Amino acid sequence: MTVRDAAGAEREAGVEVRLTVDELAARAGVTVRTVRFYGTKGLLPPPVLGARRVGWYGAEHLDRLGLIEELQRQGLTLAAIERYLGRLPHDSTPLDLAIHRALVASWTPETPEEVGRVQLERRAGRGLSEEQVDRLAAMGALERTADPDVFRVDPGLLPLGVRILDVPIPLETLQAARAVVLEHSRATARELQRLFRETVWRPYRESEPAPDEVERMKALTGHIRPMVAQALVTAFQRSLREELGEAAEDGASPG
Repeated sequence: MTVRDAAGAEREAGVEVRLTVDELAARAGVTVRTVRFYGTKGLLPPPVLGARRVGWYGAEHLDRLGLIEELQRQGLTLAAIERYLGRLPHDSTPLDLAIHRALVASWTPETPEEVGRVQLERRAGRGLSEEQVDRLAAMGALERTADPDVFRVDPGLLPLGVRILDVPIPLETLQAARAVVLEHSRATARELQRLFRETVWRPYRESEPAPDEVERMKALTGHIRPMVAQALVTAFQRSLREELGEAAEDGASPG
């Protein structure tokens, strides 16, 4: 059994996945040097030391690497990423981190990666049937191409999509849920853009700033996007937890 197949079997059996630094780097699509560098910067918690002082990494490390990657796509520096991660709740689970990454990705421009089936399964940590590929496509985690063995993958959504592959949710529900998220995220983005244009950018231009000041303002607005994205993600997670909590209470109440 390969490392990839073993990891997939462990997930399906509900056993905690343990990865060496080489396996972690391969799953995350980074180098071992990058993993160690993030560890020295405090962006990754230290591994659990096992026999012969072998360091074992788990789902939290994998999902933190994914979130760091997504934040870097937004243009955050390592110092900004460190502050970002420091503001996450201390009790955040690996699934919380995966959801957080997927939500961050949904508020930012898509950056699909074209990969072959072998690379796709390596990133997923498991073999994938055609039905599972269809489910990942319904969630927006990937798109099929004319070549049946080549896919356009959304690196921000793929980890979360893989995590819920085995949850018995109908394909139609996944498609409807994605449509709801896209509809409301686009509406929110349009409204935020209108608000910024009318209350910040237009008054600034009317003040007739010098050309170099205009360029500086454009550069500064690029740094605002990650802050807005985090605020939206945090608000969405909080609202979702409240809604799910209320639904659970309603279900538990006597009819």
